[in-house]
Amino acid sequence: MPIKIANGLPARKTLESENIFVMDEMRATTQDIRPLHILILNLMPTKITTETQLARLLGNTPLQIEVELLAVGRTPKHTSKEHMLTFYKTFDEVKDSYFDGMIITGAPVETMEFEDVEYWPELCRIMDWSTSHVYSTFHICWGAQAALYYHYGIPKEQLSEKMFGVFHHRVTHKGSILFRGFDDVFMVPHSRHTTVRRENILKVPQLKILAESEEAGVYALSTDGGRRIFITGHSEYDTDTLGQEYWRDKNQGLPIKVPKNYFPDDDDSKEPSCTWRSSANLLYSNWLNYFVYQSTPYDVNTVPKIEK
Repeated sequence: MPIKIANGLPARKTLESENIFVMDEMRATTQDIRPLHILILNLMPTKITTETQLARLLGNTPLQIEVELLAVGRTPKHTSKEHMLTFYKTFDEVKDSYFDGMIITGAPVETMEFEDVEYWPELCRIMDWSTSHVYSTFHICWGAQAALYYHYGIPKEQLSEKMFGVFHHRVTHKGSILFRGFDDVFMVPHSRHTTVRRENILKVPQLKILAESEEAGVYALSTDGGRRIFITGHSEYDTDTLGQEYWRDKNQGLPIKVPKNYFPDDDDSKEPSCTWRSSANLLYSNWLNYFVYQSTPYDVNTVPKIEK
């Protein structure tokens, strides 16, 4: 089924070239189907890349999805002002709306204290708003760390070296429908300098750890019913994303190790292969199906507030 995105969004051509069904606004309005309204708070500097990665995964489901893009803070260096004005909304423009689901992306500010991030007050306002205006919120990497800190007071901690590569994971909560259909072992890319400790998560009774990695730590956790989901890795990454990060830092003379389990034989002269695409598609499909589509009220304006 299709994903409905704004006319002219650069991601459209990429998605159509991959045979992902993208619906224009006119056709969508003539269908007698209520689409799922998904809000993406895109905190990544490379906006268009992240838009495309997430739209690709959201579009690979049997559901009609309508995506809106939200931005905070100053205009990013890597995305044109025209693009932001055309495709992104401010919080004031969406604050009176309700959404079936919301994605809060990662951001390259993880080594900073949360309160030192320029847009932290606005992000807190959005996270508080989401408790009464969004049915299920899906947090990624730094977005997950920020939400765990804001909602539950769980701190992030600095790692001795960057968690960088593609790591083996297992589903540790066997009854989790978010991971229904997953293999016993699945791969996920990580790229971060900080982590959230397992022992701190276990102190919060509202949270359940769903999947973990011996090397990368806790990967997925959620509240009961999946109103809030937290993912510490980057399942949405393209095949070449880790490589681009690696070569960027290496060419700038920054200390960076070869990403683990990424290049064949850890040889950066060889082409990497994507070993996480199928699990990424299943993760987002399960979230949309079980925690959004099958749970959200038909009248999205009646989304129940999440109680503390």
